[in-house]
Amino acid sequence: MIVFDPEKDKVNIAKHGISLGRAADLDVFARVADDRFAEPRFRAYGIIGSVFFCLAYTIRDGHVRAISLRRAHSKEIRRYGIYEDKAQKD
Repeated sequence: MIVFDPEKDKVNIAKHGISLGRAADLDVFARVADDRFAEPRFRAYGIIGSVFFCLAYTIRDGHVRAISLRRAHSKEIRRYGIYEDKAQKD
């Protein structure tokens, strides 16, 4: 289950043009730990439709708590081995 703060969702929509609720649609191909914060955080890379996205999240009370959802940068796509052929799946 994906949970998120409704106010944070409004900020994410304004900044990145996508609701945090769409994180449930992410077809994940890579996950990495993000140790820059006191609370354990992670990034998941995958596809929604035919677009590559990066989801920043943490685990709270057994749920995925979405922090940010944005389009993945081309450097991230190359780094984590997410290739165009995966976006072309039908």
